[in-house]
Amino acid sequence: MLTIYIDQTSGVDASGNGSVDQPYQSLAYALFSTPSAEVETTQYQIRKDADAVYDAPTQSANKKAKKDAQGLEKKRLKAQAEEREAKEKAEKRERRLQESKKIVLTEDPSLPQSVKSKIVKLESLRGQRVRVSGWVHRRRDQQEITFIVLRDGTGYLQAVLTGNANKTYDAVTLQLEASVELTGTLKAVPEGQRAPGGHELVVDYWRVLGAAPGAEEAFTNRLNEQSDPSILADLRHLVLRGEIASSVLRLRAALLSAFRESYADNDLLEVTPPCLVQTQVEGGATLFKFDYYGQPAFLTQSSQLYLETCLPSLGDVFCVQESFRAENSHTRRHLSEYTHLEAELAFITFDDLMTHIEAIICETVDKLLVNPATAALIKTLNPHFKAPSRPFMRMSYASAIAWLNEHKIQRPAEDADGNVITKKDEETGKDEPVMVDHEIGDDIAEAAERQMTDIIAAPIFLYGFPAELKAFYMQKMPRKEGEQGPVYTESCDLLMPGVGEIVGGSMRIADMEELLAAYKREGIDPAPYYWFTDQRKYGTCQHGGYGLGVERFLAWLANRFTVRECSLYPRWPGRATP
Repeated sequence: MLTIYIDQTSGVDASGNGSVDQPYQSLAYALFSTPSAEVETTQYQIRKDADAVYDAPTQSANKKAKKDAQGLEKKRLKAQAEEREAKEKAEKRERRLQESKKIVLTEDPSLPQSVKSKIVKLESLRGQRVRVSGWVHRRRDQQEITFIVLRDGTGYLQAVLTGNANKTYDAVTLQLEASVELTGTLKAVPEGQRAPGGHELVVDYWRVLGAAPGAEEAFTNRLNEQSDPSILADLRHLVLRGEIASSVLRLRAALLSAFRESYADNDLLEVTPPCLVQTQVEGGATLFKFDYYGQPAFLTQSSQLYLETCLPSLGDVFCVQESFRAENSHTRRHLSEYTHLEAELAFITFDDLMTHIEAIICETVDKLLVNPATAALIKTLNPHFKAPSRPFMRMSYASAIAWLNEHKIQRPAEDADGNVITKKDEETGKDEPVMVDHEIGDDIAEAAERQMTDIIAAPIFLYGFPAELKAFYMQKMPRKEGEQGPVYTESCDLLMPGVGEIVGGSMRIADMEELLAAYKREGIDPAPYYWFTDQRKYGTCQHGGYGLGVERFLAWLANRFTVRECSLYPRWPGRATP
């Protein structure tokens, strides 16, 4: 009689053979491994570990093991069936591949000449034979038919491959993101069916222009919805091919066009200031410094100073320019390089400035919503978007401090050196920041600012910040006789729900002596700023301006979690590729 041994501690099911030297680990596997005709004549000996004595299994253990063995047999049969099915599929695919090599697709010369077209222009060509090139965005096989969704950057087109067009080697091996040229008759889809543009291309001839790999290098294996953010950043060039990423960038292009239209409607002229500068605007700590032919120079933080010089000759001006901030910030609303939309206006008051900013934003949004194409993009990306109502709320800095305290929104306490004060939490044992109320003079933090905006749920002009919190060039508010406390500036930030600050603006110092005093107070050498100072020397005037972060504005408009989604190739600390 055959004896099979089971050691529940040191035995191994897969590689064991049931001998004393190589026992199985489970009785179920031992029964499963014994031919069914020999189970009744086989003796099974089982022990818990090496210190125990082998003994026959109990009746209940035997019953349970037989049930588990049946489960293992079912799994084996299922695996065999799957293996057999996979083998048959592979053989069928191989036969199809071999047969496909014999089929050569040629264009029928008796058919009408095709019209080359971009997808966006196809509607007027329904019923005609057309030729379209693009990338395979989706593919679906259905019996003897292959459906392809083609993408060419202007839109999407459903195409149908049948007959020999679906039997060639290129058809059998076609992968996502291959570039192809499709030729066929454009037909409206039957009622009740849906396709991009309301039509589909019945292909009679096509060819691969640039193949794409399959297997491990297949597009969907390199990139999918579960990919880690670092992988998405490394593969940004492939992410851009997705519908969401491309829609955001398409909306960005429309947004910039709409802004330019709004500026033209308001008689502002576009200029192009330099990116390489030797002066600072927002403080030296956030400057990218480099050697410029032996001289120190910087990447621009803002084009404001240059825009001011244009006012006497060109009138009110604006620019769309990249700005750079060497700020080691990893928040979802900060970038090291961003698109800065800036404007300067002459002969205005502080009230005029805020009214102008509000008008430009609302007019631009209205232009986007009245255009069917851009309205559809906004609807897709941000289904619940509503144009902001006017006028925007205006809240002074002092009122904001009071509002935050009333709503129990606190800030971390800091010592004299600006370090956060902490204390040990009795429950967690971790050091937690000591939270205190806001005070006049505090630089309201991003988190508190955004919390306030989200609660109010409307655009807010926060204005009148203390001079010590703002840049040297900002005009101070006139003080009433005998007024004490901090000096406030004619400055404003526009806050939007979900994003926070998207615009920062101010009136500029118009008096030359006041400007020279500001240089001295900030420890700035006025010599490199001679050209900026000259604006006060040769016919000064009351003027103001602002900067709008395009990526932040787009994040608000398209309901994106981070501004990194709103830049073609975003740059942040540690990321300068691809």
